[in-house]
Amino acid sequence: MPSTATKVDPKLANAWKNKAGRDLSEAELLAMPDSEYMNDKQLDFFRGQLETQKEDLLSNAGETTEHLREDTSIVPDPADRATIEEEHALELRTRDRERKLLKKISQALVRIDSGEYGFCDETGEPIGLGRLLARPTATLSLEAQQRRELKQKMFGD
Repeated sequence: MPSTATKVDPKLANAWKNKAGRDLSEAELLAMPDSEYMNDKQLDFFRGQLETQKEDLLSNAGETTEHLREDTSIVPDPADRATIEEEHALELRTRDRERKLLKKISQALVRIDSGEYGFCDETGEPIGLGRLLARPTATLSLEAQQRRELKQKMFGD
């Protein structure tokens, strides 16, 4: 028996071998050996995550359009009108952020197809499963992102 101390649950260590990538749990994904980084199953897992997120965002966009159409009635009270306009502005800002996220999701899907997904744009090093689980659209390793944020803080955009 190898003497390497691992925190991986032995039941999870090989579970990934018999499952499709999209069917893996996060724990099973994290239990995969480092030598399997960005194999077909991991790429399939992240493709599924990104596609689900994209579908959710597109569904939300349709709901916003309907919601804005419904609330176009004339409200005589200025306070009520201001409240409705503020709600619309907030909803539109949220949708704008989601629109930007949709673009990042599309770029991540292209990176999966090109074989660049999971590797830092700046250093070429693996981004890491933990970071990709938290932010599937990440293009920089944690260290590279921290350096970029520090530069932005020091020198502005």
